[in-house]
Amino acid sequence: MAAPKKNHATEIEPAAEVNLNDPSLYINRELGMLEFNYRVLEEALEPANPLLERVKFLAIFANNLDEFFMIRVSGLRQQVAAGVIDTPADGLTPAQQLAAIRKRLLPMFETQYACWRDDLIPMLRQAHIHVVSHDDLSKDLKEAVQLYFESEIFPVLTPLAVDPGRPFPHISNLSLNLAVLLEDDQKQRRFARVKVPQVLPRLVPIHEIANQYLGKPVEQMMFVFIEEIVAANLQSLFPGMQILESHPFRVTRNTDIEIEEDEASDLLETIEAGVRQRRFGRVVRLEVQHDMPQFLLEWLKGYLNVERSDIYQLGAPLGMSQLFELTGIDVPALKDPPFLPQTPPVLRDSESLFAVLRERDVMLYHPYQSFVPVIRFFREAAHDPQVLAIKATLYRVGSNSPIVNALLEARENGKQVAVLVELKARFDEENNIVWARKLEAQGVHVVYGLVGLKTHCKASLVVRRESDGLRRYVHLSTGNYNATTARIYTDIGVLSSRVDLAMDVSELFNRLTGYAPNAAYEKLLVAPEYLRRQFDQLIQREIEHAREGREARLIFKMNALVDPRITRRLYEASIAGVKVELLIRGICCLRPGIKGVSDNIRVTSV
Repeated sequence: MAAPKKNHATEIEPAAEVNLNDPSLYINRELGMLEFNYRVLEEALEPANPLLERVKFLAIFANNLDEFFMIRVSGLRQQVAAGVIDTPADGLTPAQQLAAIRKRLLPMFETQYACWRDDLIPMLRQAHIHVVSHDDLSKDLKEAVQLYFESEIFPVLTPLAVDPGRPFPHISNLSLNLAVLLEDDQKQRRFARVKVPQVLPRLVPIHEIANQYLGKPVEQMMFVFIEEIVAANLQSLFPGMQILESHPFRVTRNTDIEIEEDEASDLLETIEAGVRQRRFGRVVRLEVQHDMPQFLLEWLKGYLNVERSDIYQLGAPLGMSQLFELTGIDVPALKDPPFLPQTPPVLRDSESLFAVLRERDVMLYHPYQSFVPVIRFFREAAHDPQVLAIKATLYRVGSNSPIVNALLEARENGKQVAVLVELKARFDEENNIVWARKLEAQGVHVVYGLVGLKTHCKASLVVRRESDGLRRYVHLSTGNYNATTARIYTDIGVLSSRVDLAMDVSELFNRLTGYAPNAAYEKLLVAPEYLRRQFDQLIQREIEHAREGREARLIFKMNALVDPRITRRLYEASIAGVKVELLIRGICCLRPGIKGVSDNIRVTSV
């Protein structure tokens, strides 16, 4: 659909007899995120899924919750501390949201641990994969583990005593630790903390260790969690002390970087400093096991400065995101069959991608279709002597990016290369800083986006000299320039040489790299200047169709629907008789199926 160059705000008629500001019409964003994550947990509970896929989903569930606490819960905690009383459309205050989150999470955690303990561990055992306790090992296997501990684990451990001369140590984000209670020869009780090393496997392969240290092959795969091995050998860390007990604990910290961009003289250095500060963010969650005694829990609570509502007493193991290690086991029968993405036939036998795009557009639907044509687009541009310039936006490109390597090769080959690297891509900041510096060192023009905004578009432009003059080729996508995630996430991309798209993408890059606040577009809907206004106009157009008795339909595919203004507009469309279909991957704050309000709306999620 063509978007008009000049736009005027549309007058909206209020829906009769319906208060679209009623909080009951909206689902809380944070609780919606938890429900999305519960659907991930349901995949771990699903008996029809292959066993190691179920383990993978359990790890994804845990990993998602780690990020949820680091960003969403920490943001709510900050709002409570600042006395914020503003509420979202659903009407819940920050304090009410925190209480509702905890109430919803507690049964989720019970389900998570019951799934691991009562379902997956027995099924893994049936598949000859044994996750066992250190106490259950035979004498000779314990001997092998002892040798492994002495040679591989002991050298990287640092016991940290806690007393008046040695203050409570900093506990890093998502690290696993042991709280140790000791007694000296004067019967004085002492506390210490031992950090479980993150540089070693969390699940120690006992079958490999037995073969390596004792020369005794173990027929079946067997794993023990490393914290149990450390706990069983604490005496070697505290000679002369009596080990009374030890208990694992894990903390989650606020990692949401606050950047004052207006005051930053160098955004790259400012964000780099912010990334370093993440490790010192406030503790927003303390995880312990059910058997930790109350006095030890109170000791940790005081030192970490957490509230009772920040503490989650769980089963074993803590930090289930590291169950990803089990999914690396090479047993194809316990995994989904691998899927091989296809290359569109029109590109399969073509010698030149640009020759194809001169004749037609190519749409790619990842992950069902291969990401290779996108990589090829950059590589051909880098090595084609007729290509003069390449421009691209980079958001999450990964640690070993063929796209960035192609851009570096293009610069080596004398092309003009300009790249926008979005430094504020959460949890990819360090990666992007590394790439930005590497690109700058090669002579690439690198910019970091617009102050106060996050550049989320995925676009690239290639300028090529041809017999009839300069021609521009573009790639536009909903997905990142990341070859790994392109095999996982559903995204749509377009390769084209259409003049109208090429003109728009040129205008977009001028807006991103220079001063062009009044850029106008024929086809692209660009935020923040035009996107909301044009969406509003398009929704209103369908409302008018419905009111005049014509067929009217809206179909949106998106990651999440949290914007209250757009949600209200969709309610208005439904009330007018527009059929609305929403394909939403994660959070949806709209409530479908409410009679007289959203009974024309259907929401489909994963």
